[in-house]
Amino acid sequence: MNRLKNLAINDEGFIFDPITGESFTVNKTGLFILKALKDGFSENELAEKLSKNFDVSFEEAQRDVIDFLGKLRSYRLV
Repeated sequence: MNRLKNLAINDEGFIFDPITGESFTVNKTGLFILKALKDGFSENELAEKLSKNFDVSFEEAQRDVIDFLGKLRSYRLV
């Protein structure tokens, strides 16, 4: 089950899962990725968007997206 759509996300990086009652915090990059995922961006689109907004190479952005998605999967959020 993809719990991502149910997450409450504030602008400071506090994430609340109303289904489980769990909360998380993320940094600016994590917040950017979560919001883009909720908006329906694919991994490649997200990496491109991340690269442009954070002035990093596409390859670095791609690694960051893959790593972050792995973390989200470990928490069963995606």
